[in-house]
Amino acid sequence: MWKKIFLYPAQNLVTTIPIVLVLGFIVGNLADTGFLSEYILVMTILMIYPTMIGMQLRETFSRAHGKVLLIAHILNFIIIPLLAYSIGLIFLGDNPRFIAGLVLASLLPTSGMTISWTALFQGNVSAAIKLTVTGLILGSLLTPWYLFILVGQLVPVDLWATFKTIITVVFLPLLAGSLTYRGLLKRLSKEDFQKKIKPLLPAFSVWAMLAIIFVSISMKAKIMIAHPQLLLTSLLALLIFYLSNFLISTIIARTFFTPKDGVALIYGTVMRNLSLALGLAVTNFGAESALLVTLAFIIQVQGAAWFGSLSRRYQWLGAS
Repeated sequence: MWKKIFLYPAQNLVTTIPIVLVLGFIVGNLADTGFLSEYILVMTILMIYPTMIGMQLRETFSRAHGKVLLIAHILNFIIIPLLAYSIGLIFLGDNPRFIAGLVLASLLPTSGMTISWTALFQGNVSAAIKLTVTGLILGSLLTPWYLFILVGQLVPVDLWATFKTIITVVFLPLLAGSLTYRGLLKRLSKEDFQKKIKPLLPAFSVWAMLAIIFVSISMKAKIMIAHPQLLLTSLLALLIFYLSNFLISTIIARTFFTPKDGVALIYGTVMRNLSLALGLAVTNFGAESALLVTLAFIIQVQGAAWFGSLSRRYQWLGAS
């Protein structure tokens, strides 16, 4: 019974996230939840840490899948950030912190969901793992500089504060996750870890993510109700961003890669690390930026599911 409740959010993100958004709206209009912002950083660490347990860093240093990685990183760190920045200027030009949120989401590619969705739709999981690890490391190193260049004139960017946040929420959990994994393997076999422990880890991350979403929405609920056009404009900008991203990645995947590699490429470029982006947005750019990242969760999860189903039905990437 309790295990089903614990696992339910991770297994039903498409419905769980909208429910939390609604709860955040309701609570935020009934009470002041600003004091909860002090716990955002802790929630972010708790959200990232489980995803680091069992991550195979050695996959990063093999020579396989070089073409997929090269194209994916060109998309992730050149095409997609510029696309997000352009869309932000067009649709969110009067709200610089919303632009910062969109750019921030675009700068942090891949997450544990990249691997999950790639496996679900029979893609190249090994390439997806490598994309996830290298994307996380490169994104963490490049994001402060990209933010300074792209939105530094619109929103004050404290480079050192951003680096400190990334060190805290990425590299410390990465170290802790590695140590935890080694400790677990002293008591469990790798097979037992895969069967008994690993299936539970995403649920821990999702509960922490939902807590961050709730806090982010509730803190700005009154402003959103007073200015519904901001919500609609943000959703439109995000929808255009993800549709463009899917279209570009699909064309490249179909043209240059096998179906299996194409699936890995698409889910390694379209899926953004919104968990990390959300933590950075709240701690460095405020609730407005966090709100846009929060809304991206809805479109990203549902878009990933719909694309996979439609792609398989209509063989957008060719016959397997």
